[in-house]
Amino acid sequence: MQNPEKLIRKGLPRGHLKDLMVKLLLGAATYGVVIIALLLFAKIVKDGAPVLFKAEAPFVDFGFLLDKNETLHVFDDSQGVRHQLPASRYNEYLTAHADQPIYNEQTFSYSGGGIVGPIVGTILLTLGSMILALFFGVSAAIYLSEYAKQSPFIHAVRLAILNLAGVPSIVFGLFGFAVFVLAVPVLTSAPADRSLLTIPLFMGNYVISFQGWNSSLIAGCATLACMILPVVITASEESLKAVPQGFRDAALAMGATRWQTIRKTVLPFSLPGILTSSLLAVGRVAGETAPIMFTAAVAAKDDLPWESLANPFDLLSSQVQALPYHIYTLAARIPASEYTQRAQYGSVFVFLILVASLSFGSMLLRAKLRARIKW
Repeated sequence: MQNPEKLIRKGLPRGHLKDLMVKLLLGAATYGVVIIALLLFAKIVKDGAPVLFKAEAPFVDFGFLLDKNETLHVFDDSQGVRHQLPASRYNEYLTAHADQPIYNEQTFSYSGGGIVGPIVGTILLTLGSMILALFFGVSAAIYLSEYAKQSPFIHAVRLAILNLAGVPSIVFGLFGFAVFVLAVPVLTSAPADRSLLTIPLFMGNYVISFQGWNSSLIAGCATLACMILPVVITASEESLKAVPQGFRDAALAMGATRWQTIRKTVLPFSLPGILTSSLLAVGRVAGETAPIMFTAAVAAKDDLPWESLANPFDLLSSQVQALPYHIYTLAARIPASEYTQRAQYGSVFVFLILVASLSFGSMLLRAKLRARIKW
């Protein structure tokens, strides 16, 4: 019989080599993903930063951030100098130089001016969808975690929620178009001709008309909220379950009702986890193109969403621009040239900063709540 110590020593080098190979393979895969991400970000920063930042004070091109999007006019004057002017400045140039001819004129849609409209539209769509998703998502998570009894039906509901997370965004866009744009019921005194059904209320001329919200901000927010509901519900339910059962038992033993226990004991301690779910959803909401293409976004808009409105509620029924759709339009519908690159790269760079800022803000809020709440 061989010495056990010799057998152990004999097996060590081979096992150690295999362990080292697995470690190197996993490390290579991890750092490979990191390198690819860094190269992508470096490309965006390299091409986009010069559009937003400049060498002289104030070092930031606020015109690109605060001006409205316009058509870019490229032409040569009578002295052979090439000009690149957005539509508003181009009209001013023609007025000031009415007696001078221009040559080799070219126009590039959506490539002049700034991107304040898409920035504002993206922020409104993100905030609106997050408010809706958190309200309905947290409500559903509270019911599933605290009220619902374990049964085959509840298991089927959870499975359906998980399956929804894998549905492509284009499907949600078509769903939002069919439901929120064309069919959702509205209270009105003048139903549209395309209304699917009208129900009289016998209160003047008012009826409930199944005619939808048309392409609008509220339709886009509702569609995006439906898309991220599975993430919010699942993460919120796990956060609620992570709160120790003893907290609930103590509150109930002191005479609190079930809702008082949830509101005063469970929800405060689960808020950091719920905010984590919102953090995961913010990036997806802000970066989606297909859902808003069918429900809310337009390629060009002369006014900001709140301009030329009779009352503040009209904001919800107005169409908006959005950075993802703006980038898609520049990349897919406008012929690529040196004159469109400024708008393309600059929009992508600002979009990256915007998403990073929203995510960073959510992380700070989550860290602040987590520092205040301990058990």
